Amino acid sequence: MDSNGRERSAHKPPIFIPGMRMLFGYVRNHPGPFSLSVLGASIFSIFSVGSTVVIGRVTDDVVVPGIEQGVPRSTLVAGVVAIVAVALVRAAGVVMRRYFGAMTTDRQQATWRSQLSDRFVTVPMSFFRDYPTGELLANADADVETSTMAMQPLPMSIGVGVLFVAAFLSLLAADPYLLLTVSGLFPVLIVANRIFSHKVIGPAESVQASLGEVGSIVHESVDGALVVKTLGREDAEVARLEAAADRLRHSRIHMGRLRATFEPVIEALPTLGVVAVLAVGAWRVSVGASTAGDVVQSMLLLQMLVFPMRVLGFLLEELPRSLVAAQRIERVLEATADSDGAQAPEIHSAAGIEVDDVHFSHTGEAVLDGVSFRVDPGEIVAIVGATGSGKSTLAHLLFRLIRPDSGHIRIGGVPLETMSAREFSEFASLVFQETYLFADTVEANIDPDGRHGREAVERAARLANAHEFILAMPHGYGTVVGERGVTLSGGQRQRVALARALVRQPRVLFLDDATSAVDPTVEREILDALADHLDASTLVVAHRLSTIKLADRVVFLEAGKVRATGTHDELMSIPSYEALVTAYEDER
Repeated sequence: MDSNGRERSAHKPPIFIPGMRMLFGYVRNHPGPFSLSVLGASIFSIFSVGSTVVIGRVTDDVVVPGIEQGVPRSTLVAGVVAIVAVALVRAAGVVMRRYFGAMTTDRQQATWRSQLSDRFVTVPMSFFRDYPTGELLANADADVETSTMAMQPLPMSIGVGVLFVAAFLSLLAADPYLLLTVSGLFPVLIVANRIFSHKVIGPAESVQASLGEVGSIVHESVDGALVVKTLGREDAEVARLEAAADRLRHSRIHMGRLRATFEPVIEALPTLGVVAVLAVGAWRVSVGASTAGDVVQSMLLLQMLVFPMRVLGFLLEELPRSLVAAQRIERVLEATADSDGAQAPEIHSAAGIEVDDVHFSHTGEAVLDGVSFRVDPGEIVAIVGATGSGKSTLAHLLFRLIRPDSGHIRIGGVPLETMSAREFSEFASLVFQETYLFADTVEANIDPDGRHGREAVERAARLANAHEFILAMPHGYGTVVGERGVTLSGGQRQRVALARALVRQPRVLFLDDATSAVDPTVEREILDALADHLDASTLVVAHRLSTIKLADRVVFLEAGKVRATGTHDELMSIPSYEALVTAYEDER
């Protein structure tokens, strides 16, 4: 498909059957309100036809005799009352259809968003490397809205069936010739809708994809505002957004052209039908085969069928867009979630960690190649290696954020892949160098679900050497830190994140350069406190000599392989290790 939303090939996938399968999937999710909405549409349809019958009879029994010879006032009042009563019942059907139809749509949107939220937190981290954040935001926002657009006219479209049956019987009873005249309009409608549905699928896909692209660029520009400004890329980012917005504009204009071609056809059909009914009706009245009331009834029925025909056209018009949006959502929901099979073992004290012949590659390039080592219960082990040696990848593997290509990781003797993700997080904590804090209070950031209490929060903050600076803040633990913790320094953010990991009293602790922004003296105090007061096996990705020296053992990674393990002093005999830690020391 080109930038204007035109299709690259003549092949067009089927629309109607998968689209209706999608809509009735929504119905299965929320059958109650949808059934009531269809009932309201059916009431409206039946009494719409009934109103034409009443008006036709009033024409023959009240209006025509009244013109010729007059009628009693009671007869006139009875005719008016009948027309008003039918109109009130029709109005009640409209209210019922719209209220419960909106309820069905809103509930399906809530279902989509709930499923997407659940999937976002269960897919492995590799998923987020493949899909831009802005596109995922578009899935949860624009795609959810668009995917249910075709749901709005569905109850009335089903009610149209009732309306057509009632109208058919009514016209058949009035005059078969008038029935044939009105029925001749529908093949034109069907052909027009079929042509439109086939033409619109490509541009609909282009619009939704362009929306995701614009969302991604806006998200990157806002999230990386500091980088954009420091690099002087404001104009480049504006140009990038303008180009994406221009592609979105072209796609929507192309969609608009198609709709502008389709909608006038629908608008013109009733006018053509009225002319045809008048011509045929005049002939039938002249030969005595029909009455004026029958012609009036037929014209009213035709005018009344305009709205249902437009609703049916709207359904067929929106179906391709909704199907495209639903398929984009399904792509996310079909992503493989982390296994959630067996429960994690009950671990009440420090657990050993075994890494056995682990391999991992990214985009075809080996990152870890046969990594094996162990961490004994209660031991502090430092992972040391140059940039690109696989340290952070190993941390992601150890915390189940990504999966190894082969090999096994065991905690407490249990293979990591067999553990329940939720139970695993109960006894294991991970802190990254790049921390994320929510726009909430300090206490809420340390204890997000609020189930540990203030005493546990303060204990964790003391272990992380954060208690003193938190108390010095305007509202202490009740101070709101701003989005991503912007009101805190880098070292303070890291200590709050560390406290968040410690509040659960983990038995396995992973620190991926988690104290890099902390003063070396404070870092030593933190690590000493963890060694003295935390009953956990600790794995530290280290970039400081002071951190390395505090570890019981060191695992030295080089080019994705374990070059050596041992104490710091033992590994100093390896030239590449000595050069690396010496460089760490020089950086101070």
